[in-house]
Amino acid sequence: MSGGPRIRHLDDFSWQEVRRQQHGDRTASVREKWLDFSPRFLSLYAEWDPGMIVQPHGHNSDHVVFVVAGEMTCGDVRCPAGTHLALDQGDTFGPFVAGPHGVTLFEVMMGDPRSFPADLDGYERFLAERGVRQLPNPPIDMPEWLEDTRS
Repeated sequence: MSGGPRIRHLDDFSWQEVRRQQHGDRTASVREKWLDFSPRFLSLYAEWDPGMIVQPHGHNSDHVVFVVAGEMTCGDVRCPAGTHLALDQGDTFGPFVAGPHGVTLFEVMMGDPRSFPADLDGYERFLAERGVRQLPNPPIDMPEWLEDTRS
């Protein structure tokens, strides 16, 4: 039985840094606000620093990404503001590279939102070619019912 709509505002949430890299003398990050997180879905608002790179990966659920501001690339495809990406459970996409001014995204994952890597060797070469070093993932505040499987 439903309890009615859950109405929330972006300002009511704190940022969580979820990924971090070293780009020369600066650090680049992905920060997210988890707007609604249940076993059925996760909706989030994300900001990526300029040049941030996210490995090719898939999700254990269907996944929708909408570019709100800025731009990024998904593989060889430029994704400016207004771009909608949809990924079926088990498929993979990426790598992603945030544009020169970063990128702001709205994402929804319908089910288990955890990701799995794709083409780790290719990703390592991709980072090395750009002089980027992956840093350890920052700790995140996962719900009790879901294990953090990031490596």
